[in-house]
Amino acid sequence: MTAYLLAYHGGSMAETPEAQEKVMNDWFAWFGAVGDAMKDPGMPVTEARTVASDGSVSSGGGANPVTGYSIVEAATLDAAVEMAKGCPVLASGGSIEVAEVNMPG
Repeated sequence: MTAYLLAYHGGSMAETPEAQEKVMNDWFAWFGAVGDAMKDPGMPVTEARTVASDGSVSSGGGANPVTGYSIVEAATLDAAVEMAKGCPVLASGGSIEVAEVNMPG
């Protein structure tokens, strides 16, 4: 099995307490559906800075900033992509970048 980073981009925040509770329940349901393949459910990301090759620093995370992440384990990249398709961030207008994590050893 291989580890895959799910990097979340965009998506909107629920505005009411009821909507926030529904979103959290949707996330927990997705975590449950992914099961043991969910190695790290991750966290939302807030403030970001980008360091360029010349050492300059800019705020905001660039053109398409990361808004959160998770790490899953799957047999193939395609299998990890299929897991990502159930993620609640998609329902709020976000997207998911799925990338293989090359672990040493």
